[in-house]
Amino acid sequence: MTNIGAMLKSLQDPMGVPFYPLVFQVLLVITFALHIIFVNLVVGGVFMSVYGYFKKGGHYRPLAKSFAKATTINFSLLIVLGVAPLLFMQVIYDPFWYTSNVLSAAWMVGVVFALMAAFSFVYVFYLKITKERKHIGVWGVAAFLLIILVGVTMHAVSYQALFPEQWVRWYVGGSTADFSGTILHAFQLPRFLHFMVASFAITGIFMMVYSWYFKDRDDMDRSYLVWVGKAGAKMAVVFTVLQMAVGVWWLLSVPANFQFYKNPVFIAAGILAVVLLLVLIEAQSNPQRYALPTAGLALISVLGMTSAREALRVLYAGRYDYSVYSYKLNLSYGSTVLFAVTFLMGIVIVGYMLTVVFKMGRSSKPIDLSSLKLRTWSVYLMIAWVLMMIGIGVAIAS
Repeated sequence: MTNIGAMLKSLQDPMGVPFYPLVFQVLLVITFALHIIFVNLVVGGVFMSVYGYFKKGGHYRPLAKSFAKATTINFSLLIVLGVAPLLFMQVIYDPFWYTSNVLSAAWMVGVVFALMAAFSFVYVFYLKITKERKHIGVWGVAAFLLIILVGVTMHAVSYQALFPEQWVRWYVGGSTADFSGTILHAFQLPRFLHFMVASFAITGIFMMVYSWYFKDRDDMDRSYLVWVGKAGAKMAVVFTVLQMAVGVWWLLSVPANFQFYKNPVFIAAGILAVVLLLVLIEAQSNPQRYALPTAGLALISVLGMTSAREALRVLYAGRYDYSVYSYKLNLSYGSTVLFAVTFLMGIVIVGYMLTVVFKMGRSSKPIDLSSLKLRTWSVYLMIAWVLMMIGIGVAIAS
């Protein structure tokens, strides 16, 4: 283990990190939580749209259309929000991440094309189901299978990164080295299912929010919205129970010497899951009333789970005397300030766009948005940011 630890440290970026590693670790947890929520919504959304298409009767067809449309948006956010945690991972866990990627390079390159194809299929399915075309289920099914394939790949690459003592054996595999990168070397079913089962619980909560969001529109069928809310609440509670069962199965697969069941971060995440389940049980009687509190609690619960995931990764890395907190520090205040300013500006601008979308979607009538102060701030901040980037470019060039 000592030699492995030395190897990992030698693979770190010799330039070090530009700011305190703890900050990158916190950002990794937060951004991954946001990313995985949209992963859950895409997995569950594609499944529900395809299921609704084949089910046909009752309210299933309009539900399929709504999910098909929402999934095109959620898929875009999945990809955009996936960039940040990927970058933060590369900053503080670069020896693990890059090595694992190289070991399964063909699969990781294939992920890009699989995502492109899956998004295209989702969009085709949405366009065709809107126009009531026949025999279009194949597009949705193909998209779902590709998404699962991407999930399997990302799980395997992330999981095999935790076992550096196996890397040489996987790479050599006998008397010759394997340069193909065509093998996924590690897979753990309960860990994978822990992400997949959650998709249907989060999608159920999304249906509750959907029911609440459109309840005041005069062009929406009230009986349809009530049905969506109740179906979503039922699905959320059933799959939250299954998620907890899978979580216990996954916990039993964690190395016993970690004693992870005693970890305070894991305990906190477990408590949040139980509270979420209790609220979902209470929400069965009136899903619209509990939609927003449940959604907020679900977000916090996912954040707790991603925090527990990071705590476990720290334990795995600690077996080789690897700690992100001892990463070489090479403070760069300029790049850090630029990142922080850009991040804050992005929050304001995205906040404005979300506010506009939220207000316009809740009513079938035109909405006056001229009084929104965020609009003015968004314009000024964008202009200031462009001028700042031009100034930095001129300063560097001169």
